[in-house]
Parts: sequence; C-alpha cells; structure tokens
Amino acid sequence: MTTPPATVWRDILGQVRLNHPRLARGWFSELQLTAVEDGVIHIGTCNHAQSDYLQQHCRAAFTEAAQAATGRLVSVTFDVGPAREDQSRVASLGSGPDQLLLNPDYTFDNFVTGPCNRLAHAAALAVADEPGRAYNPFFIHGPVGLGKTHLLQAICHAIRENRSDITSHYISCETFINDFIEAVELGALHRFRYRYRHVDVLVIDDIQFLAERERSQEEFFHTFNTLHQSQRQIILSADCSPPEIPSLEERLISRFNSGLVALLDRPCLETRMAIIRKKAKLRCIEVPEEVVRLVAGRIDTNIRSLEGTLVKIDALSQTQSGTITLKVALEALGGDSGRAVKIPAILEAVSKRFEVKVSDLQGKKRSKAVTHPRHVSIFLARQLTSQSLEEIGGYFGGRDHSTVLHASRTIERQADEDPQFRAMLDEIASDVKNGAY
Repeated sequence: MTTPPATVWRDILGQVRLNHPRLARGWFSELQLTAVEDGVIHIGTCNHAQSDYLQQHCRAAFTEAAQAATGRLVSVTFDVGPAREDQSRVASLGSGPDQLLLNPDYTFDNFVTGPCNRLAHAAALAVADEPGRAYNPFFIHGPVGLGKTHLLQAICHAIRENRSDITSHYISCETFINDFIEAVELGALHRFRYRYRHVDVLVIDDIQFLAERERSQEEFFHTFNTLHQSQRQIILSADCSPPEIPSLEERLISRFNSGLVALLDRPCLETRMAIIRKKAKLRCIEVPEEVVRLVAGRIDTNIRSLEGTLVKIDALSQTQSGTITLKVALEALGGDSGRAVKIPAILEAVSKRFEVKVSDLQGKKRSKAVTHPRHVSIFLARQLTSQSLEEIGGYFGGRDHSTVLHASRTIERQADEDPQFRAMLDEIASDVKNGAY
C-alpha cells in the first residue's frame, strides 16, 4: 500500500468541482485520499451518509478526475474513515436495504429557520436530543418542497452521530406497506413485527399514503402503541395535518395528535434569500446579492424550486463567462417574470366585488356579510402571494396562522362544491394578476 502525494488529491478534487459543479458540495473538503492499492484509489469519508451519496451520485465523476490526475486507468472507492467506523457501524445496526439513504446535506446546520418553520425546527432539535421524551409522537406536515424530509433526516443524522446506543429506522410509508404485504404473503409477520417494534426511533416519511389501507392501518396502530408505550420515539411526516388525511381511522388521528403536530409553511422573502445563500454555499457557488434577491422575489412556491433555479442559473453561467451575474439570472428565469401580487390589491378587489369596506375586511367584525369576503381575501392571499401564514394574518388584524388556515380551507371546500363560486374566485384572481387593482 502506498500513500499518494497531496497534489494528486488536490487535482482530483479540483477537477470534480470544475467539470461537475452540480455534484460539488462544501463538505468535499472533509474527504481524504487515504491510499492507492491495486489500482484503486481509496477516499475516506466522515460517515456512511457521505459515502452513500458519493457512491450513488459521484463515483463516475471522481473516477474520471482520478484517471486524469494520475494518467492511469484507476478506479475509486469510498470508505468511512477509521475514526468514525465504529460509530457508523453502531448507527447502522438494524438497518436494511429498504431504509432510505440519508442525504449528507440534510443536517440541522444546513436548515434555514424563519417564521414559517421555527416551531418545527425547535421541536426537531429537542426530539434529536431526547428521543422518546421531548415530543412523542412528533408529526410534521406541510406542502411539498418545504423541508419536511430535511428535518426528518436531520434528526436521524443527529441521533446517529451523538447517540450510538440508539437504533433508528428511517423509511417511507410505501416501504412499511410493502413490507407488511410481503410478510403476510410469506407468513412472516413475527419477523416484520420484531423489526418495527424493537427500534428506538421509527421515522416514516409521507404517512398520508397509509390512507385507504385498512389492514396496514391496523398493523401500524399496534406498532404505534407498542413503541409509544415503551417510550420509543415515533416521527412522522405528511403533506397535511392528521385530521385532513383522507380515510385515516379516528384512532390513528387521535394518536398522531397526542404529541406535537408542527406545520411547515411557505417561507417569506427574507427566509427564501437565506435559503438561496445556504444552498449556494453548499454547492460552492458564488451568487451576487442582487441575484439572491431576484430569485427569492420571483420563486415563492417551495425550496426545491429555489434550488432548481439556482442550479439552472449556475449551469447557464458555465456555458458563458463562468460567473453568475444578474444578466445570466434573468436569462435563466426566462418567462418567469410575472407581476408580483400584493395583498392590498386583493383587499381592494374583494372589497369592490362584495361591496364591503377594506377596513372591515381587516377589522374585528364577525357578521357573515364581512367574514365571508374576509375568508375569500385570505384564501386568495394564500393562493396568489408568497406571504407566510403569519404575514397574511398580520394584514387581517393580527390573526394567527390557525385562523388563516381555517379561512382558506373553508373557501377551498366551498369552491370544490360550487362551480359558480369557483369561477368567481378565478375571475377576481385574474383581475388582480392582470393589474386591474
């Protein structure tokens, strides 16, 4: 075994970052080229999450760079560093091939907090610090792309790094259902139950897919009870709150609500800007502040859209000067330059349509003649603007996020039942978006 010179490693890392910028991560600097043995270059990682990510996404890029740097037909392998090997082995006990891989980027350090997610983030930290004691069960819900999976994986990372005495199982709801079906078919329910009821932390993503699966719900009900009664941590995520999951049994809804239920809402402008800066740093991309503000102002749907836009801008810059500029960002955004909708415009439009005063929409009056158009205004604000629940509530007399959610869902249900009412909402939205107010 021979130890390669440090210059070879610098060349390999430099070529990966230059030729494959989409794969580059800030934590690549933590990697070490440990040895060359029988034509294989060994790269040491800090944990299994890093080695899994590199093996799955980066092996071809590192192999190409290694062959260019050494001038030899070598291959690359990724190994957990000796200092972390024992800890990583303990952390992986009880894991199976169907466990979801942890993304090394999804840690607490890389999670950006704001008014939209502060409660969920604080609770996740507490759960990671004291599994089974802080909040059990812990249920996170919200629309897609707002960070639910990030928080779930951050908890897993923290537990596996700091609590080597604890075994965790991180899976999707689909995996739980498929494992149960297979166990029934093979007559191996005892093995299935032992596997899921003897872990210290059970983490299931997208639990809403348990709906309309009566036998799976029955099995999960007993699994939940077994874990909860033995003070073992249960962490769940869904795209809606427990009562809103269709066809979910009342006894499961009751148990999900017995712990902490935390909402992840759309991030406000300042939080979106912080997210872009964090994502850029993770990808080793330099983004001017004017581009950060531009992207945050244009993309208000979810975090995945922000990251996708950042990747697109970086890719376009590589085909030109190699530098991200405002001009490149505008070109990458293309036609996504629509007029931003403001809540005052919505208030004015609803005020005119329902013949009520704007001051009443924002006030405390509770008559039906006022509450209904107020709910319409809140619904449209949720649909047409990037404002968070708290920010929308601020426009309507300081109402809290639960009131805003209730108003929005009330109008959504009415629109689903009444096509004429839906058409009226679409007409108001069109007028506002076209600048009529």
